[in-house]
Amino acid sequence: MILVTGATGNIGTPLLSQLHRHGARPLRGLTRDAGRAATAFPAGVEAVAADLARTDSLKPALDGVRALFLVSRLGDDAAILAAAREAGVEHVVLVSSVTVETHPHLPAAVDNATTERLLKDSGMAWTILRPTQFTSNTLWWAPAIRAHQPVRVPYADIGLPAVHPSDIASVARLALTEPGHQGQTYALTGPARITPREQAAAIGAALGRDVPLAEISRAEAHTGMAAFLGAEQADAVLDLMGGDVNDALRAVRDTVPRLTGAPALPFHRWATEHADAFRP
Repeated sequence: MILVTGATGNIGTPLLSQLHRHGARPLRGLTRDAGRAATAFPAGVEAVAADLARTDSLKPALDGVRALFLVSRLGDDAAILAAAREAGVEHVVLVSSVTVETHPHLPAAVDNATTERLLKDSGMAWTILRPTQFTSNTLWWAPAIRAHQPVRVPYADIGLPAVHPSDIASVARLALTEPGHQGQTYALTGPARITPREQAAAIGAALGRDVPLAEISRAEAHTGMAAFLGAEQADAVLDLMGGDVNDALRAVRDTVPRLTGAPALPFHRWATEHADAFRP
């Protein structure tokens, strides 16, 4: 049994689909609303309700599970890993972050590094995925684009190799179902650096209209972000967007094509697939 947590999320949705398409059975998807998820999951995938923030709710979901896909920092990772070990899980594929390598001083990177160490010390086999920023992060712009307002961003011309969540899912599928990936840590990026200005243009091309972009200062961006992220997290996000980029964060890795045998998916592919999210 393979259990996919976050089964209706940006990575979990394509991962379940890919696992099912490649014949991985049995499959179980964890979600907070099993009834709604069951209608969206591929036929034969078991939907189970649980909350990663409530470890006591995980016991039924973990029953009989051999391999677990887990996105870090969605609950008490130490308790989740302990519950998985107690349930007899043999292998955990963990989504961490490339910032463990590139910006180890940031609070979220410290948390991810701690979870990585907990997994390595757990006695279970492990594979760690360290993606860079997701192409899907631009969904933050959707309200402005739907309202035909400018996308307001700092660091508009700093390019980073954003990764398509489906590529993360592709590597996760291999790690969950094929030999040779246990004990491996994989940094994952897209095929090329892309700036926010170029991302806005790609979304505009997918919509068939211009998407205006207005570059704002770090201070302006921080004010808006701090309202829902908190001041410290807003500073960290802004560092990663352009305030403190380094060669390691900007590096285009060959991990996706090397492991999957297919080129990493470009941002314009994601924009075309998700154009409806930006339409009124």
